[in-house]
Amino acid sequence: MMPLVVGTFLAVGALAFVLYPIFRAASGGRVARPGRAAGDAPGAVEHQSAIDALREIEFDRATGKLSDDDYAVLRARYTSEAVIEMRDSDAAARAAASGGSVESASLDAAEALISRFRSATVSCPACGPRPEPDAVYCSNCGRFLPGACKHCGAAISEPGAKYCSSCGASLAA
Repeated sequence: MMPLVVGTFLAVGALAFVLYPIFRAASGGRVARPGRAAGDAPGAVEHQSAIDALREIEFDRATGKLSDDDYAVLRARYTSEAVIEMRDSDAAARAAASGGSVESASLDAAEALISRFRSATVSCPACGPRPEPDAVYCSNCGRFLPGACKHCGAAISEPGAKYCSSCGASLAA
């Protein structure tokens, strides 16, 4: 008789343990769910980081829970959000380090990067920007790139110039 009473108490205790979260949620209490702490807001799962969401959809696709079409849509969405998150965190870190605002730090860094790139590239009038930053002649067509004449130092900016307009020296290879 004693084992029957002990078994009944254990069964009722296990049932109460399993059903407690259901009855608590029905009465308006918050229940901790996987991926979220008990004190978090109910919408916290939707506001997880995009990087975590990318990892999750990769896992779901690998396990067969997500179709290729759904994966492509979700990946495009979360990839763009992840890039924005990473840029914002980098800008905030730079602003905190320099003591400035986030917007000015990101704009200043972007403008500096663009001006550095433009000053380092040389462009052929026919072929466009050249990959060699110190090129004197175009590696594709052989034209003299805008710059200065090696003989007299005069500025040469005419497209397709083969001779210096000041001293007449040959510019093309």
